[in-house]
Formats: sequence, structure tokens, C-alpha cells
Amino acid sequence: MFQRILVATDLGELSERAIDLAVELAKKAAARLTLVHVCEVPSYTYAAMGYDRTVDLLGPLQKAARSKLDARMATLRQDMPGAEAILRMGVPSEEILAAIVDTKADLVVMATRGRRGVGHALLGSVAEKIVRLSPTPVLTVRAAATRRRGAARRAAKRSAPRRAATKGAKTPSRRRRPRGRSAR
Repeated sequence: MFQRILVATDLGELSERAIDLAVELAKKAAARLTLVHVCEVPSYTYAAMGYDRTVDLLGPLQKAARSKLDARMATLRQDMPGAEAILRMGVPSEEILAAIVDTKADLVVMATRGRRGVGHALLGSVAEKIVRLSPTPVLTVRAAATRRRGAARRAAKRSAPRRAATKGAKTPSRRRRPRGRSAR
């Protein structure tokens, strides 16, 4: 089955489901598990800022990412003692694809937010790029539970004013206007 499983994570809540599933798969297949986190390097600068090369902008960013990744690995190694971690700097999709090749992964597991429409078109999707360009199979884990709770909450908010207005009162009947006749 699978010998090497790579989990791409942003170390956020949505990625936890993907990590849990990857751990389960790795245990069942007796596979090696590697977490990869890519710290995105800001690709913009302000011209008025006057970039000073002596100021280390990436050091604190990399240090914070390493600290978060190490903390996550400490808990992960309780379940998977042989798990490894990779921290990369750069464009997430490019670095994840490079990590797939470097680790010789048989399977990639990653979370997806499940954006659609304009949000997806504007923001793009790292998961979509990996699915399209990966040389190995990719298992995407959608954060469905949080979306359902959010959708239920929105639906409850929409119906709450209607319920409060009609509570204990009779619903007024609506008169239909006959079709084809003009109002006189």
C-alpha cells in the first residue's frame, strides 16, 4: 500500500483533521509519516520602506514557524514516534511539490477549505495546485464539520426573527391576485 505519507499543514485548526487521518493511515499501513509546513515569504515590499538588507525579516518568521511545528511534532510523536518534520520557506504549492519529490512520498494528505466561486477564484487554492501537479496521489480532507455548524448558525439567525414575530400569533393569510387582470 503506502510506504511514505506526506502531510502538508498550515498548522491551523483545519489541518488537524488531515493530520489525524494521515496518522491513522500511517499506522494501518506501517508507513513513515512526514509533516511539511511551508512558511510563506511575503513577496511584496513598499517602495517607501527603503529595504535595509541588514534587517533580518525572515528570521523571526522562520523561528515562530519552527516553534509551532516543533510543538505540534511533540504531540504527534506520542502517536507516531518515527514521524519527521520539514520546514520550508517560499511559495507553499511549489515547496510542497518539492517536498513530495524529496521525500519520495507515496501519498499526500492535506486539508482544503472548500472555497467556491469568487473566493476560490481570487484566492486560489494550494490544495488544488497540489492535486493538479502532484506526481503522487493526493487525499484532500475537507473541513466539513465547521462549515455545517456555520451554515446551521446562519440558518438559525435567518429564521429567528420570523419565529419571534409569529410566536403565539396567527399567520396572516395572503390573498392572491388573479393572473391576467390589471389592477383597477
